[in-house]
Amino acid sequence: MRLIQALVLGIIEGLTEYLPVSSTGHLIVATHALKVDSEAADSFDIVIQAGAILAVLVQYRSLLATRALGLFSREKASLQLFSQLLVAFMPAAVTGLLFRKAIKEHFFSPKTVAIAFVVGGVFMIVASRVQSNDTPATTTKLEDMTISQAAKVGLGQCFALIPGMSRSMCTILAGRFAGLSMPIAAEFSFLVGLPTLGAATVYEGWKARHVLMDQIGAQNLAVGLVTSFVVAWGVIAIFIRYLSRRGLEPFGYYRIAAAVVVWVVMVGI
Repeated sequence: MRLIQALVLGIIEGLTEYLPVSSTGHLIVATHALKVDSEAADSFDIVIQAGAILAVLVQYRSLLATRALGLFSREKASLQLFSQLLVAFMPAAVTGLLFRKAIKEHFFSPKTVAIAFVVGGVFMIVASRVQSNDTPATTTKLEDMTISQAAKVGLGQCFALIPGMSRSMCTILAGRFAGLSMPIAAEFSFLVGLPTLGAATVYEGWKARHVLMDQIGAQNLAVGLVTSFVVAWGVIAIFIRYLSRRGLEPFGYYRIAAAVVVWVVMVGI
């Protein structure tokens, strides 16, 4: 992998991690297009998620610092957020551990990504029309979320293990159908990404550490991580404001268009 390729992949990761378009799907397509697709490249795509994780930590540093300190004093809101994140994290964590190898062997391909793009895009368009931004939400504050709503978001996140489906899409839509307002669904999606992406990054980084160092190199890893952090931080700040005005439907059309391009160019008609 050359430095410019690591830079491009870092930009793609940062742009797509928190948008409902699937960062993994875009990275799989990009590694094939750049002709660097390999087991090491697949691991690189997962590990550079650490940059996007750091972006959430920085964006929500005040909230997270307050809630972290509140855990020591057993403050109710802090214990509640910790419980919600744990409940939302566990379904995908268990499913990912059980099926990690099978997913990487059978689903990391442009064909799978194109199909998932279409399925997710159609579902997003339909769901957006059924559950519009104007639909009344039962929960408009993060501290008012229930464990039941967090569990529904966690179950939705399991579908994101399929490359091309999008963790952001699955968790936001699950949150909306659970009664969360669009901004709160997006915020909780970002926050639950901390343990989910963090666990995947640490696990994959440790398992593939030798291959990453031998085939990717520390410099390329650093470039991918820093780039994904900078770009993701900018995306987070803009995305919530955009969702409040436009919703998810435009991303559904983008996904379908992207699927057509991927299928024609990489899979063949």
